[in-house]
Amino acid sequence: MQTRTALRVFTRFLPLTFALLCSAVTTHGQSIARIWNEENLDAIRLDFPNPPVHARNLFHTSVAMWDAWAAYDALAVGYVYQKKHGTPDRVSARNESISYAAYRVLASRYSISVSASVSLAAFRERMVALGYDPDITTTEGSSPAAIGNKIAATVLLFADSDRSREKFLYTDFTYFPINNPLIISGTGTSMFAPNRWQPLAFDVAFTQNGLVADKVQIFVGSHWGGVRPFAMQLEENQTLYHDPGLPPQLNGDGDAAFKSGFMDVIRFSSLLDSDAGTMIDISPGARGNNTLGSNDGTGHPLNPETGQSYEPNMVNVADYGRVIAEFWADGPHSETPPGHWNTLANEVTAHPDFSRRINGTGPVLDPLEWDVKMYFAMNGALHDAAITAWGCKRKYDYVRPISAIRYCGGRGQSSDPNGPSFHQAGLPLEDNLVEVITAETAAVGQRHAHLANYTGKVAIRSWRGEPADPTSQHGGVDWILAEDWLPYQRDTFVTPAFAGYVSGHSAFSRSAAEVLAAMTGSPYFPGGMSGYLEPQGGLEFEFGPTAPVQLQWATYFDASDEAGISRLYGGIHVPADDGPGRIMGAKCGIDAYALASQYFNAGIIQNAADIDVERLQNGDLQISWNAVRGMTYRVDATTDLTTFEEVMPARRADSQHETFTLTDTAERGSETYLRVVRTAGI
Repeated sequence: MQTRTALRVFTRFLPLTFALLCSAVTTHGQSIARIWNEENLDAIRLDFPNPPVHARNLFHTSVAMWDAWAAYDALAVGYVYQKKHGTPDRVSARNESISYAAYRVLASRYSISVSASVSLAAFRERMVALGYDPDITTTEGSSPAAIGNKIAATVLLFADSDRSREKFLYTDFTYFPINNPLIISGTGTSMFAPNRWQPLAFDVAFTQNGLVADKVQIFVGSHWGGVRPFAMQLEENQTLYHDPGLPPQLNGDGDAAFKSGFMDVIRFSSLLDSDAGTMIDISPGARGNNTLGSNDGTGHPLNPETGQSYEPNMVNVADYGRVIAEFWADGPHSETPPGHWNTLANEVTAHPDFSRRINGTGPVLDPLEWDVKMYFAMNGALHDAAITAWGCKRKYDYVRPISAIRYCGGRGQSSDPNGPSFHQAGLPLEDNLVEVITAETAAVGQRHAHLANYTGKVAIRSWRGEPADPTSQHGGVDWILAEDWLPYQRDTFVTPAFAGYVSGHSAFSRSAAEVLAAMTGSPYFPGGMSGYLEPQGGLEFEFGPTAPVQLQWATYFDASDEAGISRLYGGIHVPADDGPGRIMGAKCGIDAYALASQYFNAGIIQNAADIDVERLQNGDLQISWNAVRGMTYRVDATTDLTTFEEVMPARRADSQHETFTLTDTAERGSETYLRVVRTAGI
């Protein structure tokens, strides 16, 4: 279980000495990969919260650690560095090479961080604490330090051409919002295109981890759909990975679904009234077990680990909604969603009931082997989820709830053509949720009395906004003007600086859940349940919860689904953002794990049980197969059969040949494999 130890908003004020002290602590029993993963997470918490960038940093650091581990393994294949090295002490050599590789990648990436001085000092102090000299920079020779430095240089060179625009601080000069900014301090909004994203304009703006943000939002990661992925490939005539198609459009295709989705957001907001005292059961026996992309589950009948039913877990619905909105926002310590799932994965491996068996079978792996494989697969999936989700955000440029609710509510109601304030683009009416203010409802003692000056306008029952003192007060729920609606967020943040469709949280979370389920061999957390405890009064946006709230998840998928729905409670997304995001994330996770597994299964690339290996080696067998990089490789009698080249789809922008050398065959149980070594290409 996690316990929040400090307010995220104060993270940026940590003194250097405290950060270094924390950095120097080595937790007993953690692998060297886990130690460097934690360093990465700490650096994310101090940096500008850019989820795609942090997914990329986590992935490339994981690649460096995996390649360093694989360099000392006879069968494993590195992702970008594939040379093999012998050593009389493989354990210490791996630890040293992994440390230098991770250190160099992290130092390079966070040299442009807003908290570079703190993070770089922490990385350096970690090296010293581990007994390594950070000033050894050589890439010559075969010492573990040189190999680690060489691997880092190879990874960084590989990443230079991935179209992330790292050299330009990840900025994109090709995107321009079609709508003028929404001025948060004002009422309502003017939008030229109500289906498109609208930046927000603040008097004072902060990120969720307390860093000063642009007063007028700039679309973060608008070019990210073009970044080179790990396992994804474009379909024929497609420009977007896993394209879910056009979201519902106001006054167009899906008009009813558009309005229904934003009504759902208002409905979730109306539940955030802790004074109402409405209780719900959030145990795995009552919630979760959804089909992919939906919230249709009714829970799990039994805990498969204990064989017993899950105990009811009754909580105030307002407490639940507020807790998940804050917990899943950027992680409990602002490590952003990709980092949050690394944190959750680390907690899984630390569970006393956890067994480090790939797919839940076979031998128990040592902690380092498990960690390098888990980080490589999961962060490859998270990296791909960022690319496909942000590609969708750029292509469809979809509106956020803050803009849509204010826009539609400002126009009126769309349910009764003969009623007051009718407008085709207005909000649908719903008793006790969306109503038109009339002289009768605004009379003294009536529900809209405090809105008596706004007769004829649309009022909604919703969260009232951040209170004056969030440490001791809560906003509560009441009737407000639809034109003044705010999501359950800090009033200096309100909504992330990028388009809504699809939900990055949904894509990230499902991709990681798929990898964890596949790698562990079970969708269930160790022991059949995990969770998070929010203490009474532990919220940040306002005072709450009224009592401790224990979040509970039976499966990784239950947790990822809760991450998706949390964004509706938080007023950040609509269902149309959430469901497709989960589906896209599932594809990313499944494909990433399948590809990563080929690297786990080594330079041995093909089950050759049905292949006449002797004929292949003699040069008279023609065959094709899928190899380590998930592409098609061909050997035939017209070529030099000691080598073979990848045949890549012409539509790939970075198409190139890769040459491998067939070295020998290998036996694994009753199966025969072909072992290859890559001799050219990246």
